Amino acid sequence: MSKQQFFATAPLGIEPLLATELEDLGATEVKQERAGVRFFGDLRIAYQACLWSRLANRILLPLVSFEALDADQLYAGISAIDWSEHLALENTFAVDCTLVNSKINHSQYGALRVKDAVVDQFRSRSGERPSVAVEQPDLRLNLHIYKDQATISIDLSGDSLHRRGYRIDGVHAPLKENLAAAILIRAGWPAICAAGGALVDPLCGSGTLPLEAGLIATDTAPGLLRRYFGFLGWKQHDNDIWEELLQAAWKRQEVGLAQKHGTIVGYDGHNRAVKVAWEHAQNAGLDKVIHFERRTLREFVAPSSRGAGLLVANPPYGERLGNVSELPPFYNLLGEKMAQQCSGWKAAVITSEPQLGRSIGLRAGKINVLYNGALKCQLLQFELNDTNHWQSLEDGAGKAVKKNLSPGAEMFANRLRKNLKKLKKWAARQEVDCYRLYDADLPEYAVAVDLYGDEVHLQEYRAPKEIDEKKSAERLREVQDAIPLVLDLSPDKIHLKVRQQQKGKLQYEKQARRDILKEVREGNCKFLVNLTDYLDTGLFLDHRSTRQLIQKLASGARFLNLFAYTGTATVHAMMGGAVATTTVDMSRNYLEWAKKNITLNHFDPAEEELIQADCLSWLDTATGEYDLIFLDPPTFSNSKGMEATFDVQRDHVELLRKTLRLLAPGGILIFSNNLRKFSMNFSDLTDLDIENISNKTIPLDFERNPRIHNCWLIKRDQ
Repeated sequence: MSKQQFFATAPLGIEPLLATELEDLGATEVKQERAGVRFFGDLRIAYQACLWSRLANRILLPLVSFEALDADQLYAGISAIDWSEHLALENTFAVDCTLVNSKINHSQYGALRVKDAVVDQFRSRSGERPSVAVEQPDLRLNLHIYKDQATISIDLSGDSLHRRGYRIDGVHAPLKENLAAAILIRAGWPAICAAGGALVDPLCGSGTLPLEAGLIATDTAPGLLRRYFGFLGWKQHDNDIWEELLQAAWKRQEVGLAQKHGTIVGYDGHNRAVKVAWEHAQNAGLDKVIHFERRTLREFVAPSSRGAGLLVANPPYGERLGNVSELPPFYNLLGEKMAQQCSGWKAAVITSEPQLGRSIGLRAGKINVLYNGALKCQLLQFELNDTNHWQSLEDGAGKAVKKNLSPGAEMFANRLRKNLKKLKKWAARQEVDCYRLYDADLPEYAVAVDLYGDEVHLQEYRAPKEIDEKKSAERLREVQDAIPLVLDLSPDKIHLKVRQQQKGKLQYEKQARRDILKEVREGNCKFLVNLTDYLDTGLFLDHRSTRQLIQKLASGARFLNLFAYTGTATVHAMMGGAVATTTVDMSRNYLEWAKKNITLNHFDPAEEELIQADCLSWLDTATGEYDLIFLDPPTFSNSKGMEATFDVQRDHVELLRKTLRLLAPGGILIFSNNLRKFSMNFSDLTDLDIENISNKTIPLDFERNPRIHNCWLIKRDQ
């Protein structure tokens, strides 16, 4: 068999482990890349990877790479491949598409052009064409365009390899199976298991970590239960090789199940979770290897072990307990149980919140970065020995260092406490964990303090020139001293920005380059925010009530979101029952962010229309009708992607006219902007029903600053 190049995709942070795994499977010329590993081997090696990789998402077989500056070049490059060598006429196929720095900027359109090229080739040769099937096609193609260089591949896995085949019900958004396997491998479970050690997960949910531990312990191929792979419908599939590998895997599992293993236990306080975990164990053939039991964390007792054991846990980040304030004590209790019950063991805990990790009250000897979807997480590894003493929250575990405040800092702290008392209960009722706590309430302290869960986005307003710079710096230090004390968090959870007027492309440029996304909640929606890289975080907090209004109006509507930023209004419209959404923004980065927000809320961005374009130019040629439109333009822009400057006061009539051309009869346009001195030009808009709803859309946390934005509800006069 000839040697070929393959590419295994994987979650960020797993690439080094995947490279080692592929080498162990016999791959050669293994090279780590971002979100994957390139390797060489024959077809047997590729099949081995599909069957045995615990860490990969997909195994791709690249066919050809070529330049694709536009859709015509893409079509020509795909047409040059003889697709009859890969796909039978009676079979089905599907196309996935990813784009990075590509002039072709709509993934759905890129996938469509590939589909057209394949179909047209068959039709020109035989007069017939293969059909498209989104779910489990006979052949899945993968198009990846990076810097206008297109690569088309056969997806040999067909579906993500993390789907092992045993899961029926997630229960509280579980870890993906390959991330769970990565945690176990990082924590040293294969060696602990080989030495007869036990494993316990005191917060097991639907059992993913114990189940993956059981597959490793019994030498069970993670793909053994799968009935669907992408290569099974591929014309070059070698079934003899595949059947040989399958039979060898079944024999290895038979031997593995017959051997004596260390105890593997999962506990959870919810009956339903335990019931589902047992069903998963039965589906995986591990019900005699793993034990699940309903037991709360307070009731936790470590199982007996012939050797050193491993405690592994994926504690809640706020979803499962409902109230984020309950989490530090919960993490501290976990640390107490680890120290009391698991002396001499190792432990591994994954969390997206470092402050919660510190609340465990034990010293992590090793910290690895892994990604749970878009969320950057830390895998904390502990040696539970006599030198690692547990510290309770009362003794200061996970808390900010206390310090004496200056009179000015104490004055600022008192205002923060007053605001927090007023807003904390309101935020809980509103089911939001991000809100404005302070906004230049005291003239001497011209800052805005926004809470995002257990982190703070601190914005310093640029002081007037007549204010002494040393005095401004001193007041900022006082603010930074007071915030950790009042909010009980460590100083590294405060992200400082300086807010001043931004024009042109400066308003979009990164302030830093960390690319860390944090999940926050807004009612029934979840969003990803970036507290470090940009002046704004990806979520305009003052528009919260406007987004909630959009959700109320969206049922059955065709929704258009212009100047869409990160698509948060689109998510609210989808939650409200919009039948179709169109999201337009000039920034590719923000549209990718919007896709992540849509996915986070369990919708498929491929089913929505996301368009990268200058909204002003797009409106000149756009067609269609929309029942609900959200128009939130910048105050001023001269960005390089726009053909001319834009001034919302000067140009709002023309902008509204262009937008209203797309509004369906009886439809509603919500127009918003942040120009404090904005004045609606009613004299040129006499044919419209215009209602100023600004006051109705200012949420409680922004009431101290009622000029934060303007908002208008616009309809055509009937």
